[in-house]
Amino acid sequence: MVNKNFKLRDTDKKSLNDFVRKSKEELRAQILLLLDRGYKNIEIAQILDVSRNTVSKIKNRYLEGGCSYALYDQPRPGQPKKYGVEEETEIVALACTDPPEGHKRWTIRLLAEKLREKKGFETITHQSVLLILKKNSIKPWKKKMWCIEKIDEIIS
Repeated sequence: MVNKNFKLRDTDKKSLNDFVRKSKEELRAQILLLLDRGYKNIEIAQILDVSRNTVSKIKNRYLEGGCSYALYDQPRPGQPKKYGVEEETEIVALACTDPPEGHKRWTIRLLAEKLREKKGFETITHQSVLLILKKNSIKPWKKKMWCIEKIDEIIS
């Protein structure tokens, strides 16, 4: 028996849908199980509130590579590393040296500026320098610096 008088408010329907929203893997598993039971793509799309295209993609992924290929996303390549181990070592080494004359300590922007003067670092940004130093737990701007006058000057 269908209750025709019952109707959820749109806001309630949205919050309930968000509440029961499944993980991608669980949704993909449900698609595969419904396909196995003989449901058509359009029926599965209506039942699970996904597009027919999604159902078709999961089905094709299963046929191409099996269950885990259909359930899990493949790793995506990111932007290739611009600076290798040698370049990173050079950046860290520079950060561990004394700062240039006229500066009390290294800053990220100062390091990037000095590095851009070297071959291979012409396009380095301060963000790249920061990431490399952070990866190596180097914080040259936190290096405690203090000066002591020469003892001879104090005694005189």
